[in-house]
Amino acid sequence: MFSLSRQRSLFALSVLMLLVLFNVGCSQRELEPSYQHAEFLPAFNQPSFVEYQQQTKSWLANNRYFMTNDQEQELSLVLPKEFVPVKANGKAVLLVHGLGDTPYSFIDVAAHLADKGYLVRTILLPGHASKVGDLILPSLTDWQNVVDHHINLLKQHSNHIWLGGYSTGANLVMSKALQDDDIEGVLLFSPAFKPQSSAVRWAGLAGYFVKWADRDPEDNPLRYSSLPMNAAEVYYQTVQNVQEDLEDKVYNKPVFMMISEGDQVIDTEYALEVFNTRMIHQNNYLVWLGEVAPKANNTSQFSMDLPEKRISNSSHMGILFSPQNAYYGEKGSHLICDNGQPPASKKACEAGDEVWFSSWGFEKESRVHARLTYNPYFEESMLLMDQVMGND
Repeated sequence: MFSLSRQRSLFALSVLMLLVLFNVGCSQRELEPSYQHAEFLPAFNQPSFVEYQQQTKSWLANNRYFMTNDQEQELSLVLPKEFVPVKANGKAVLLVHGLGDTPYSFIDVAAHLADKGYLVRTILLPGHASKVGDLILPSLTDWQNVVDHHINLLKQHSNHIWLGGYSTGANLVMSKALQDDDIEGVLLFSPAFKPQSSAVRWAGLAGYFVKWADRDPEDNPLRYSSLPMNAAEVYYQTVQNVQEDLEDKVYNKPVFMMISEGDQVIDTEYALEVFNTRMIHQNNYLVWLGEVAPKANNTSQFSMDLPEKRISNSSHMGILFSPQNAYYGEKGSHLICDNGQPPASKKACEAGDEVWFSSWGFEKESRVHARLTYNPYFEESMLLMDQVMGND
């Protein structure tokens, strides 16, 4: 009889083969412009951040699939940014977005850090912010190199550097921090140290047969909805790297970690185990958005059962954004109705019915759920992050 783990692996492989068959049929159709890819990725190793911004903007202007008539506005939202503090404290932070996202992910966190005196930069992982087809191009080395280069650029301005990362970006900065003793600490948002689904481990094998793990309409200027198999494989390589890096080491610098209990993307239990056993600094702090308090020291728990805000639970992406965010906030302009709900619920959401907000795939009788895209405790979370960074 197969072990449970072997059964799960066989099930995942079966699902993968079904995806292969599905994608073979899809690949026979002509690809839409957003699914095509550029001839090459943008450069990232310019000698200054200003040149990096300028050349990235030029490349995106020529290669991006624009969704609105205001191309300049779209570019301004997704470009790498530098946040210069009014009163500098001599310290700097590099922030790295997640798979399928853009530097906009950190717009609110970066503004808060700059208000506290930090020089803050957000960077663009190659393959992002142009069109989802470009995620067919990058390798793990591409993503690692852009992080390395911009850490070195920041070191020209400060001897006190923190790294922050969201999801896949958290994997990249955690591995780097374990290798570079100059890094003063890390800020981890929904760290994707281990995926909730085991099927992603087969992405490399599936890539020999098909290009796409998922293809959906691309209707969000700030993040991709689809996923090429190559991008899934490179993400999984970041998982393997960070797990290997953490296996035989402890991290003795300060760590701030924020996790959503309702997260359907990452294995939250594994992230908690890493926080408890591999991160040993006395100032470490965990912010937990959910109903069941985790077993961890130095933790603040915030309930996400908030009927007065029509919030059912927390989500993977929602922890990053302020309720005042113009795009994703409480009164934001963008509603993500494609949320793993039954088709009827998605249609009701798109038709303007009353919606509640939740993580991907969450269902509750009589409620139509869109994605929760903001953190109702954003200000409280930032104050706790300040304490970890020594900004009491």
